[in-house]
Parts: sequence; structure tokens; C-alpha cells
Amino acid sequence: MSKVRITLVKSAIDRPERQKLTVKALGLGKLNRSVEKENSESIAGMIRKVSHLVKVEAI
Repeated sequence: MSKVRITLVKSAIDRPERQKLTVKALGLGKLNRSVEKENSESIAGMIRKVSHLVKVEAI
């Protein structure tokens, strides 16, 4: 599997609770913080759900 770097670029404030929980489950807490994850189907689905809040780069 390839790895991806996920960066939170927009706040989760005033978003539905499910999107807030998805951002937290990805390991993101503050703006402009990044995490590196293996690109699995479950991670890809989570990224799709909050794609408007995050920036994704392949590593």
C-alpha cells in the first residue's frame, strides 16, 4: 500500500458531528497539522467524507 499525508486545511467547526468525528478519527486536531497513513479502503472513504476540509498528498 502507498502512504498519504493528510493535512487539515479548514476547520471542523459548524460541520455535522459525523464530519467532526471523522476528522478526529484520522488523527487531525488543529489546522495545518498533518498525519501520514497507509492508503487503505477505509482511510480513502474517510478522506472522501471530509475532502472539503483536508489536503491529501501521496508520499
